[in-house]
Amino acid sequence: MENNFSLLSLFSGRDLMTLFVSLILVAASVWSWAVIIEKIRLWRFQKSHPVAVKHGDNLDTIVDKLIRPFDKNLWFLSMVSYVAPFIGLFGTVWGVMDSFASIGVNQSVSIGVIAPGLAVALGTTALGLIAAVPAAIAYNVFSKKSDDLYDRLEESVKEMKHK
Repeated sequence: MENNFSLLSLFSGRDLMTLFVSLILVAASVWSWAVIIEKIRLWRFQKSHPVAVKHGDNLDTIVDKLIRPFDKNLWFLSMVSYVAPFIGLFGTVWGVMDSFASIGVNQSVSIGVIAPGLAVALGTTALGLIAAVPAAIAYNVFSKKSDDLYDRLEESVKEMKHK
């Protein structure tokens, strides 16, 4: 008996829908990691070159301008963290439907008939989680840091206005 298992076949599946779902999830994961790396670099730079409100700045608008780079693209991490599991779930449903269709075509319920569809189903579930979990963690970490920076800058503006 020969084992034909490979990760590529697991995520590409046997049809275009599975391939499409897998490509969407891989693209979302890659883009999420690009945003995460961008944020890590930005926060490291901020650590050595702190963002601060200076005398002479327009105190009514400066905080929003200073915080903008830290909030940039966080929406995408949030979206991936919420949507990727559902896209993976769609792939799961598609794989299970494929398994049932195989049962109907082959008139058999053997493991060889249903296993390929179920493996693809579980593969798309895994891809959905692989995309969603890092995006959710990063979104929460970077949102909290951004909120804290915003609060600190707002406090600086209040102190400057009272002087």
